[in-house]
Amino acid sequence: MKGTLAQVRSYERSVQLLMVNQFTINLGFYMLMPYLAQHLSGSLALAGWIVGLVLGVRNFSQQGMFLVGGMLADRFGYKPLIVAGCLLRTVGFAALGLVDSLPALLAASAATGLAGALFNPAVRAYLAADAGERRVEAFALFNVFYQAGILLGPLAGLVLTGVDFRITCLVAAGIFALLSVVQVRSLPARRADDTTVREDGGRQSLKTQWRGIMANRPFLLFSAAMIGSYVLTFQVYLALPLEVRRLGGDGTFGTAAATTLFAVSALTTILFQTRVTAWCKARMEPGRALTWGLLAMGIAFVPLLLATAVPVPDGGAGRWLLAAVPSTLAALLLAVGTMIAYPFEMDTIVRLSGGRLVATHYGLYNTICGVGITLGNLLIGAALDAARAAGMSALPWAALLALGLACAAALYGLHRTGRLKPPLPETQKQPATA
Repeated sequence: MKGTLAQVRSYERSVQLLMVNQFTINLGFYMLMPYLAQHLSGSLALAGWIVGLVLGVRNFSQQGMFLVGGMLADRFGYKPLIVAGCLLRTVGFAALGLVDSLPALLAASAATGLAGALFNPAVRAYLAADAGERRVEAFALFNVFYQAGILLGPLAGLVLTGVDFRITCLVAAGIFALLSVVQVRSLPARRADDTTVREDGGRQSLKTQWRGIMANRPFLLFSAAMIGSYVLTFQVYLALPLEVRRLGGDGTFGTAAATTLFAVSALTTILFQTRVTAWCKARMEPGRALTWGLLAMGIAFVPLLLATAVPVPDGGAGRWLLAAVPSTLAALLLAVGTMIAYPFEMDTIVRLSGGRLVATHYGLYNTICGVGITLGNLLIGAALDAARAAGMSALPWAALLALGLACAAALYGLHRTGRLKPPLPETQKQPATA
């Protein structure tokens, strides 16, 4: 960890602050969101479909508005969108703990989602701009802080929710309020490099900018190829916990084993992300690293596929091992694949944008992958149900393995044909201005 902190200190202050901000954002978010469904169905006694609607509104408002958030960040600057997103999430989280009517809950849920759509593209574009030629290493460190927030957030939320969920909401809201103040006072103003000016000196219209992005075929192909990586990594929250509970039960063991999946994924990233990135950068091009990362994500489901050939014990230690070990290995390999791919993925988006409208590109990329996650999870959920009904327990794991291999092949093809290289020389980075 000392080496990681030394690397962080080697960047300018704005980059350091963005990394700490992301840790704090995830800390506040994950101390509340894992326990929201329980609060809605338990404390408020809402029907299951209403709980699903409230959670779905949050996800839809975030995924659907990523593009808008990115376009606004490129138009008005990164800092205003980051601050606005944190302020909006402050209001949304406080409201989730204080209101109980359906319209108010839907409004609060939509606000929390929109907040993420506002600050996420801006944060990544700002980090890419101020990290300069050290973008890959900066995004590796960024992922360490990101995962640290995911690891500690639920633990803090567990303690607070044990007292009262409303306290959890207010503490999370307080974290975002404090974060807003810190960013207003300490984060330098930063605008996108002005590469969208017409020859007559005026600014290009949003329609013209949008046409340019949609004509960027390598970027769109890359976005489509990377959808699978998000579907695969999301299974740490969907298919793997369901498999653990299917074999291990819903009792203490099942809960502990499912929690272990998250801890393994986060701790592996925190401990090894920077080393993995340095090793990959020294030995391979970005396209190859992305291919290997997707390949590792696909192979992550081989332990689960092999485990389906083992007779399920009636109980005891044998059944517990069968429930926990393959899923934990899968979570570990998914973490390794993400560590390999993520820094190069974020850097490739910047390169394919040509250094222009970077936040908008991040926004569109997140929207494309978000839609892919939704559709992918529907299909995986259907495969899980079909597997149980037909006694074909290998079906979902074979499908996920095939998805990983297909996406790795697609990325390899993009790399070999030169489509992952920047279309134009990137504009020079401008220093941050107060």
